[in-house]
Amino acid sequence: MTRVERRLPRLDELRPLVRVERPTLQRTRRHLERAHTIDDLRRIARRRTPRSAFDYVDGAAESEVSLSRARAAFAAVDFRPRVLRDVSEVDPSIRLLDVTSPIPMVLAPTGFTRMMHHEGERAVGRAALAAGMPYALSTMGTVSVEDLAAEVPDLQRWFQLYLWRDRPASLELMARARAAGYTTLVLTVDTAVAGQRLRDVRNGMTIPPQLTPSTMADMALHPRWWANLLTTEPLTFASLTQSGGTVEQLVNRMFDPSLSVADLAWLRENWSGTIVLKGIQSVEDATEFVDLGVDGLVVSNHGGRQLDRSVTPLQVLPDIVAAVDGRVPVLLDGGIMHGADIVAAVANGADAVMVGRAYLYGLMAGGEAGVTRALQILTSQVTRTMQLLGVTSVDELTPHHAVLH
Repeated sequence: MTRVERRLPRLDELRPLVRVERPTLQRTRRHLERAHTIDDLRRIARRRTPRSAFDYVDGAAESEVSLSRARAAFAAVDFRPRVLRDVSEVDPSIRLLDVTSPIPMVLAPTGFTRMMHHEGERAVGRAALAAGMPYALSTMGTVSVEDLAAEVPDLQRWFQLYLWRDRPASLELMARARAAGYTTLVLTVDTAVAGQRLRDVRNGMTIPPQLTPSTMADMALHPRWWANLLTTEPLTFASLTQSGGTVEQLVNRMFDPSLSVADLAWLRENWSGTIVLKGIQSVEDATEFVDLGVDGLVVSNHGGRQLDRSVTPLQVLPDIVAAVDGRVPVLLDGGIMHGADIVAAVANGADAVMVGRAYLYGLMAGGEAGVTRALQILTSQVTRTMQLLGVTSVDELTPHHAVLH
């Protein structure tokens, strides 16, 4: 048997093998560059953010069954690729209602966003604009409709509405949003009362965060977050006339539990733009509301944050899409943590998805740069998944490419 001769390597042979990282004093940037998945950003966010703020984003209602089922449904998808297809050029872009996006995604409305990072919605809006993606500002936002429009004037912006008991105040807010250039109204319809989010209850999370012995102790672990909170504008809801207490108390105090189908006509009379309903979970509701003239639907269980053990959006999506039969666009949200999840939703009939937690993990991990990194990750994953499936545009995706179980 011939033996392999051993020798000492020459310097010119070692040089190509040695990787030297450029030193940087910017620890946040270094961490973001090493994040390759949304889960990576989540881990960074958990280290950098106080527990109550992180859990507000990360958690869901009661036992969090709805959230775990939504993620499990995406994990159970079987991709069935076609091979020997030219995928050197892939176009995952979409045109949806009054907006365009480089991938089938709209940044979802999220409440109390400056709690995650002191720049809040401004940072999200700037990152969305740079990526060419639409962003929906929440009624529960911490930046006003006017301030976001002034800060990011070219942003494709929608406005998410919770109807209040005080209808004149709701009318005024809608008029302000329309005057500030928000083109689509996203009415959330699954919040007759607040879901019980037990992580928030157990953390004693209030709005704004109160200085208690536990939060004082948390300051020592997250000094930068607290410094940013205490040295920037007060943390309040920009569009609400009152705050204070827990999220559940605030929702039950302000939101209108008597909201009904009859209010859709009132809404149409008072909003001249597009109307999308968010929180659709049944075929019956979908067909009824399309018959009443809404312009789009979002199949959603509020990210599992309202009714626990509610239906899984991805599982009911095909039936709702079939019932709507192309009359209006159908979006989906809930449980999306990877670009492959976006592809699976589109393959099963969604025109696009709305993503919330994924970009909020980026916001907590690194502000605007963290949101940008989250959008980069999702975009690259969508593109790569399409290439490996053997498709070059979202129009080619069918249920045969992503089989549900």
